[in-house]
Amino acid sequence: GLKPEGRQPVRAGAALFDADGNPVGHVTSGGFGPSAGHPVAMGYVTTSLAKTGTRVFADVRGTKIPVEISSLPFTPHRYRKG
Repeated sequence: GLKPEGRQPVRAGAALFDADGNPVGHVTSGGFGPSAGHPVAMGYVTTSLAKTGTRVFADVRGTKIPVEISSLPFTPHRYRKG
């Protein structure tokens, strides 16, 4: 999963870059996650960067938005097995 910093969602098709500006992947879907309370997205990144906590950047209308690689699900399960 991808967790953009701030409140601006990252949409499908946005390119992902490393800190040096090299292309490392793309977003496949994204929007605001009401249950998570922040924007969420999913996408593909190169294997070497696919670790929780890694920071990449998404190109949103010409602006680089910091995005953190996060584990799924974005919100914890709220059920118990009985």
